[in-house]
Amino acid sequence: MVHVLSSRTLLRPTDPDRSRAFYGEQLGLAVHREFGTGPERGTVYFLGNGFLEVSGRSDTPLTPGLALWIQVEDAAAAHEELGAKGVEIVRPPVKEPWGLVEMWIADPDGTRIVLVEVPAEHPLRYRPGI
Repeated sequence: MVHVLSSRTLLRPTDPDRSRAFYGEQLGLAVHREFGTGPERGTVYFLGNGFLEVSGRSDTPLTPGLALWIQVEDAAAAHEELGAKGVEIVRPPVKEPWGLVEMWIADPDGTRIVLVEVPAEHPLRYRPGI
């Protein structure tokens, strides 16, 4: 078994400056660290218990099946805030049959991002007897 010490998701956007503006300014993700210089420098953002690194450049957008899962406190508030900032809302918040409230957005390259609210009564938050 490999002993994993840390991990992060790496994005190689088609336009690094545009993606940094999206993740840093529109989504408001806090910067963990930055490295390198120039337009393809790296920026690592906090993603709750993980990290998102935007660095380098790609000639084509990412794999269509890739999606980021980000838990938020209030999906309705995120919908209002991000819509006002011009973020592409793919689907407004909906309570899914599995009990989570999910809202879908897309980054400038079309990478799908699901913003998830875990209601207080959901098993991910509430565990009777614990």
